[in-house]
Amino acid sequence: METGKETAMTSQTLREARKYEEASEKLIKPEERPDFHLSARTGWMNDPNGFSLYQGQYHMFYQYHPYDSHWGPMHWGHAVSKDLLHWEYLPAALAPDEWYDKDGCFSGSAITLADGRHLLMYTGVVKERQKNGEMMEVQTQCLAVGDGVDYEKYEKNPVLNEQNLPEGFSRFDFRDPKIWQKADGSYCCIIGNRPADGSGQILLFTSPDGFQWNYKKVLCTNNHRFGLMWECPDFFALDGKQVLLTSPQDMMPQGFEYHNGNGTLCLIGTYEEQTDTFTEECSQSIDYGIDFYAPQTVLSPDGRRIMIGWMQNWDTCGLRTSEHPLWYGQMSLPRELHIKNNRLYQLPVKELEQLRGRQTSYQNVPVAGFVNLEGIRGRRTDLEIQIRPAQGQRLYRKFAVRFAQNEKYYTSLSFRPEESVLKIDRKFSGSRRAIIHQRRSLVNHTNGCLKLRLILDRYSVEVFVNDGEQVLTATMYTSQEADGISFFADGSVSMDVVKYDLG
Repeated sequence: METGKETAMTSQTLREARKYEEASEKLIKPEERPDFHLSARTGWMNDPNGFSLYQGQYHMFYQYHPYDSHWGPMHWGHAVSKDLLHWEYLPAALAPDEWYDKDGCFSGSAITLADGRHLLMYTGVVKERQKNGEMMEVQTQCLAVGDGVDYEKYEKNPVLNEQNLPEGFSRFDFRDPKIWQKADGSYCCIIGNRPADGSGQILLFTSPDGFQWNYKKVLCTNNHRFGLMWECPDFFALDGKQVLLTSPQDMMPQGFEYHNGNGTLCLIGTYEEQTDTFTEECSQSIDYGIDFYAPQTVLSPDGRRIMIGWMQNWDTCGLRTSEHPLWYGQMSLPRELHIKNNRLYQLPVKELEQLRGRQTSYQNVPVAGFVNLEGIRGRRTDLEIQIRPAQGQRLYRKFAVRFAQNEKYYTSLSFRPEESVLKIDRKFSGSRRAIIHQRRSLVNHTNGCLKLRLILDRYSVEVFVNDGEQVLTATMYTSQEADGISFFADGSVSMDVVKYDLG
């Protein structure tokens, strides 16, 4: 793809980042990356930003530190795709090069303006020394406008700062704008914030043109229910309901929910657009695995609501491979969203089926103890499993599948029907760090009957339970030679398996 010429307004900071990423990318072999998950062009990647459809392509920006595979001064990386699975890198879109964002261009979103330009809205960060000597990050909201490759920061930035906030609302926790356009042509955005009580809240702002912004109201308040600060909100209609997604920090577990500390939250309810009133009806985790944070969604041309998250956990960033030190961080599989029975369902995008190659299938396989099946192996794999108690046998005690397996290492997924507990476990995956390796979730089943779909892509697994009722995501950096898959039952299980090679 021809990426166009850098504009005269492109800063030296951005030019240097673009030059560096272009050279560094050439040192990373394609087989050292995920095959169909977007990873950092080079260096560090975290939150998805500006996930949008523009000029016939999906655009994904992301939090980006090109110079190191660890977190650093935030830029916006940039990639485009036509199918959400094959991504082409474009030059970095934003760099911390202005007085209002010199310490980082943080998360935000994107939208197409009426005149055809691409509008980015992001959080600018400046460190400020307080009277007590402590350094704090002042956060403001900023704009940049471009053509899909090059972006020019708005001359009147920042467009929202502490002067736009009611008294008691934090200027240090004020970030991650998500913008959308209303039917009347005006614009709205929601932004995460902390009030004086230290809990999280989501603020609503409005604009007639996308450039002039004013505070409207508190859309949703936490009241210390789900963690503290609410980051990276998203807000959209889905299947007759209204959905608010956000990523709370410092969450406390509630039963089997919200065990990630920095986790994900889905609130489902109704929205009265005339009064901008969101009424909550139910809540849940978005992902029940280990590695998922800060998702964003986009509406596809055919009307599907598609979500991608950062496939990582802030508390487990020490889990990485020493074999590929030039990049770190990847995005989740794009997922189609639906509401069923007041619950968020997620499935891999239908485009994934286009990657399916060789098929291997088995029906009614008896599993008692360990079982290996000819042709069932791989690290780029779409694996569908259905299990049930063997005919005439009582309920089994445990079922497990191991993958990314060799003689020494493996990651496993296990289910105990009497407890209704599904567990993902990577403690034997070859990690050099004593970090979080397990996560458990309550799942629905009927007399031990369970449906699982595992998507493997070199360094990750995403488990879709009961046609998307729940999802568990985990990264693992076991050597690629470990491609075995095996099954186990304590008791007697009858199993159907269909495996597709992907790529």
